Amino acid sequence: MASSPAPLLPRIQQYLTAMGEHIRLARLRRKFSTTQVAERAAISRPTLRAIESGEATVSMGAYVQVLAVLGLEKNLLHLAGDDVLGHKL
Repeated sequence: MASSPAPLLPRIQQYLTAMGEHIRLARLRRKFSTTQVAERAAISRPTLRAIESGEATVSMGAYVQVLAVLGLEKNLLHLAGDDVLGHKL
């Protein structure tokens, strides 16, 4: 039996929702259909819809695959690169 995912803090869900919307807008700016992106990312269209909705249950790998199709995967390198708090500790 699969366990249910841990509940997210509201601000974390807001971040995921915003990221999904940014991904959707990037796809639309490139004039890619959901079918094109899903096929190129080797995921299903429902998974792409979940990504564009900011679903937390989608694997990080699927998000990265879509970012790569859109040419945005290098943005991931900036996520924890400037860890000011970590350097202070």
